[in-house]
Amino acid sequence: MKKMLTLLGLTASLAVASQASAVTLSFACDSVGSGYDECRKGADAWAKKTGNTVNVLQVPKETDQRLALYQQQLGAKASDVDVYMVDVVWPGLISQHLLDLKGLIPAAQMKDYFPSMVENNTVNGKLIAVPWFTDAGVLYYRTDLMKKYGYKAPPKTWAELQTMAAKIQAGEKKTNSKFVGFVFQGKNYEGLTCDALEWINSFGGGSIVEPDGKITINNPRAAAALKTISGFVGTISPAAVTTYGEEEARQIWQAGNSAFMRNWPYAYDAGQAAGSPIKGKIGVAALPAGPGGKPSATLGGWQLAVNAYSKHPKEAASLVAYLTAKEEQKRRAIQASYNPTMPALYKDKDVLKAVPFFGSLYDVFINAVARPATVTGLKYNQVSDAFATAVYSVLTKKATPEAALKNAESQISRAKGRGW
Repeated sequence: MKKMLTLLGLTASLAVASQASAVTLSFACDSVGSGYDECRKGADAWAKKTGNTVNVLQVPKETDQRLALYQQQLGAKASDVDVYMVDVVWPGLISQHLLDLKGLIPAAQMKDYFPSMVENNTVNGKLIAVPWFTDAGVLYYRTDLMKKYGYKAPPKTWAELQTMAAKIQAGEKKTNSKFVGFVFQGKNYEGLTCDALEWINSFGGGSIVEPDGKITINNPRAAAALKTISGFVGTISPAAVTTYGEEEARQIWQAGNSAFMRNWPYAYDAGQAAGSPIKGKIGVAALPAGPGGKPSATLGGWQLAVNAYSKHPKEAASLVAYLTAKEEQKRRAIQASYNPTMPALYKDKDVLKAVPFFGSLYDVFINAVARPATVTGLKYNQVSDAFATAVYSVLTKKATPEAALKNAESQISRAKGRGW
């Protein structure tokens, strides 16, 4: 009896000790689509496994607003947030405030990622973030409407998209006054930089600033791309498209009020959800090409990083390791169509069954064009702002493509100064 009481006492003591050693982490994750819910699921699974607690925070939907908030927090060396979800273009901007994760993430796990993604997250020899999911812009289309209006395949060029969208829009508007041909991200923010880079690159107009640092945005092919897309506004795209971010475009598309949409892969799962008006009617293809050009998709993607000022760095790194490991990435791919950052998962039969286009568009994802964040470094925000503002002025009919691009070139040159 005495021995049993001793054992019970020891068990109770261990339980108290375990509770005392448990920590609570704060995780600034996602707010786009099902992002928050998926973050919550993963964090809860890790918490259950480790006995810790994770508070998943609501964050701004727009990436530039998130960055501004995080820079303010990190600049103040605040420890309020332990783990951040960071954009693929942010490492060079905030690396000095992020924990070096080398040695904290299992070496075997690090070998599973695309090497280029690990390289992107390595700054001055420090592994400041771990690849979580990658992104590239894709074209969504209504398979039922394509068939209804006599089209057998999605558009290969922007001219084909314009023709198809106009025909479908004219027909559908007879019974649905809200129907439009094409929606995209036309608001003046980082999302517009992504969309417009795709348009311009698909016309053979370059990448704004080339890898060697040369500013090339002011060229005839870039102007032709902007002229083409600005012609969509008020015709196959609503005038209000210049106020749309990812979610505004998705909501119109998912309500059944658009024939085509440019967005990221996350929108597929949302559109296929139970109760969605377009469930079972969604096709996904590479974005169209310009004359003499080729399809182009802007590289997106998100990483997980640990705040260098966190009071619980080991636990925070453990959460990052769990969320970015193969098992959790596979779950997120199957349940929410998030693109994995591990090559093996693009051949996984369960993933391909859930999200078939991952296999057919693998080359699109892997060969996506990068924004000029690496070459411009700390000046990237200024470059992106100048570019997006110039494009926005064309979409809103306040400037010609030629004048807007000349102005963008001038502003980017001033940002460059004597060098990046």
